[in-house]
Amino acid sequence: MNTSTQHTYDHYVKALMDISQAITSELFLEDLFKLIVMVTAKVTGVEICSLWLVDENENPPLIKLKATQSFEPEYVKDRALRLHEGVVGYVLSTQRPYVIDDVKSHDRFKEKEMANSLGLVSMVSIPLQGKEDKVIGVLNCFTSQPYHFSETDINMLSAVASQAAVAIHNTELIIKTRVIEQELQTRKQIERAKEILMDRQQVSGEDAYRWIQKRSMDTRKSMLDIAEALILSEEL
Repeated sequence: MNTSTQHTYDHYVKALMDISQAITSELFLEDLFKLIVMVTAKVTGVEICSLWLVDENENPPLIKLKATQSFEPEYVKDRALRLHEGVVGYVLSTQRPYVIDDVKSHDRFKEKEMANSLGLVSMVSIPLQGKEDKVIGVLNCFTSQPYHFSETDINMLSAVASQAAVAIHNTELIIKTRVIEQELQTRKQIERAKEILMDRQQVSGEDAYRWIQKRSMDTRKSMLDIAEALILSEEL
């Protein structure tokens, strides 16, 4: 391995470490998406790096642009593609990296106007493989000069993409766990507040719940806020 290759390899290892650290951090998904495209662009020196993820909440599912380190409005604006549309859809369906030497002359690449305005030439598109080899999205890298992405480039980018997929999956789990914990805590507090009202006003649990609900609507505060206020007044 020559000095140049070793330097590039060290950069990719650093990128993997940066993304790995996000796995156990408190980064929200949007911050994580930005981190992924920023470190990938930094270590590869590409003009634009973009992250596309499958949104299965849509019917039918779509691939949505989630982040790019580019600040060009032509590329930052919210966009979505069908699962088999364009290069992103092709990579998603084949689950294999795809290289284009010149996007402006390639039939599968549809955004030629964007490429012309931003001066983009070469491209590599890498699938993000999550749990059980399921492809959850695609990482795109563009250069502003003709460039042939070598097998080494693709292998290293695939390693970064794989680590990014793990980070995304784990961060989603952290967020879901917190939402569940918050919901459980809210239910516990409301149940405690109901018991206080049932004891004070000699009402049923259903009537106590309705009182909290109405108070929440009247004051434009959450039911949790009302419940916590009742609990605090009882403790005082």
